[in-house]
Amino acid sequence: MRKNLKRLLAASLFAFSLNFAAPSVHAMPPILPYAEVTEGMHGTAYTVLDTSGEIRTFPIEIIGRMESGKGSQRMIMARTSGDFIEHVGGVLQGMSGSPIYVDGRLIGALAAGLKDLSPYTFFITPIEDMTPLWDMPDTKNQTRIQTVNIVEAVEARRKAEEKEKLRAREKAVGKMSRAEREAEWRDMIDALTGKKADETKAAEETSEGTNEAPEENTPAQSETAEQGKTEEKAYFFTRGFNAAGLRYLEKNLPAGTTFIPLGTTGDSGKIHTRYDATLEGGQPIGVAVVYGDFSIGATGTVTAVDGKKVVAFGHSFMHKGNVNYFMTDADVIGTIAGQSNGVKIANIGSVIGRISQDRETGVAGTLGTFPTAVPVRIHVKDDALGTEETFGAQIAYDEDFLPVLSSSIAYAAMSKVSDALGSSTARIHFTIRTNAYENGVFERRNMYYNTADVGQIAVTELLQALGTIVTNAEKESDIVDVDVDVELTGDRQTALLVSATPDKTTVKPGETVTFQTKIRPYRKPEETLSIPYKVPKDQVPGTLNLDIRGGGFVPVSPLALLAQAGLEVPDDEERFKTTEEKLRDLAETGQNNEVIIAPGAAPAPASEKELKKRIKEAAKASARAAKKEQTQGGVKLLADEKKREKKERFFAPYVIENVIHASLKVEE
Repeated sequence: MRKNLKRLLAASLFAFSLNFAAPSVHAMPPILPYAEVTEGMHGTAYTVLDTSGEIRTFPIEIIGRMESGKGSQRMIMARTSGDFIEHVGGVLQGMSGSPIYVDGRLIGALAAGLKDLSPYTFFITPIEDMTPLWDMPDTKNQTRIQTVNIVEAVEARRKAEEKEKLRAREKAVGKMSRAEREAEWRDMIDALTGKKADETKAAEETSEGTNEAPEENTPAQSETAEQGKTEEKAYFFTRGFNAAGLRYLEKNLPAGTTFIPLGTTGDSGKIHTRYDATLEGGQPIGVAVVYGDFSIGATGTVTAVDGKKVVAFGHSFMHKGNVNYFMTDADVIGTIAGQSNGVKIANIGSVIGRISQDRETGVAGTLGTFPTAVPVRIHVKDDALGTEETFGAQIAYDEDFLPVLSSSIAYAAMSKVSDALGSSTARIHFTIRTNAYENGVFERRNMYYNTADVGQIAVTELLQALGTIVTNAEKESDIVDVDVDVELTGDRQTALLVSATPDKTTVKPGETVTFQTKIRPYRKPEETLSIPYKVPKDQVPGTLNLDIRGGGFVPVSPLALLAQAGLEVPDDEERFKTTEEKLRDLAETGQNNEVIIAPGAAPAPASEKELKKRIKEAAKASARAAKKEQTQGGVKLLADEKKREKKERFFAPYVIENVIHASLKVEE
């Protein structure tokens, strides 16, 4: 008796453990080679068209094979007919990738229709031209940032949870009566021997689907969501972007890109990731470049799966070759009929893997591996409306799109929090953690005002900084994250410089002068600022001309003066600057709300006599400088560009909109 109870207990625990088996892995179905496809063959295409997830089929007939010579893409021309396909309006945009089978063998993916012509004739990309994507070079996703292996952590946690459940089950079985154990034993034996298969088959297919291909190895038991592409123009589904954000995207991304805004089926603020996802031919799939509160991507259909390797779409996403994008699942919403081309709409779902190839014949990637991504956090506060919000998104590390997508998200966040960005003032502070800059952190603050749209102006330096980092000529830079804080006010916070009076007009090198600087804020009383300025220790005797200006006014450099004179100016200095040097230049650029006092150009001479006097003074200064350089073992014709501009900075609560001038007399 005790021996039988132990056997019952072991069998019950074994049956219970079947629920925690590893996810099924699918292998490639049989393939019908392109060379064997002939006119008149009949086959079946599989697709899902609504939220029910029901697999729908429609018949296809092969018209013929198409080749345009060496190096061109092979295609198979086909047509379809029948009540079902006529009801939905023919082959739709959104069906691409749909696997097509002839006599139980996969021939390829529905890839393209005929724009403005028959919606019942389409082209198929041969599966033989899609599977080579798995073996193409993959050099993206290379990062030196140390990260936690989340997949392994989740797997360890899952195993621990399974052990706990098995222990709980063991305790539960121990409390069962003998009759209950014997009943469970009989049920388990029936399940293992298939005696109850007929009773449970329908329910299992409805709730889980089947892991086995039908007899002809078609994807008749799989969920399908497809994306057909009848135009070369790219279609993207977006989430989180309002009308202003979409206009900014369209202006900054490649021409011809069309965005279709969608809602969300869940909490878009969270990054949903499935670490144990499985796919099979015919199921929906998404490709995303941005994921989170803001999402940008496209949906299509899985054409074939071999283990963890996936191939889909039957055409390119953006035709960028080796890439680093999010692979997601997708949920079909429905269809929209059109006069010549309808559209099937689907939502991007959870992240399930990484897309590594984006080629002419399709997209390919791997389940369970994930792309290097840059987390972006944007906090926006509108003082006028009393509103604030924090947004988060992950951007797949793509050097071509990371800068513009980051600035687009920041702009979209501003336009969502503030109902109007015209005639507004914005204070922005952003931080980029990267190994391309000293101490691993690049930080920048600035203040902007614009009558039309301050948001587009406010993100320009973020775009510039990220563009500098991703175009690093020395190595691929790592970007850990991007953090942006924006404060908006609905009024104009600008000021004009009126005058700057020094507390003394005659000074010596190294002395400090305090300028009483009057500013006139927009529609406010004048204010006086006390701004100290230290005369450079190496300043030559004579007149020291100073500019008192807003930080947004860039002073004229010696090289710029040569260029204005029509002389050829070599650009070697900019060309050979390192990425870190370029970022440092940006970090040290004056802010729009700074009052800067720095040496400037002399005002134009009022008379010929004054001009001659200046020429004599300049000649004397040149002679002294040349003598000094000779004693140091060298002569330079121009100022040393490595020396930073000698200037004093003072931060004001306004955007300074002009420049004024002052002068000091420097004595020996």
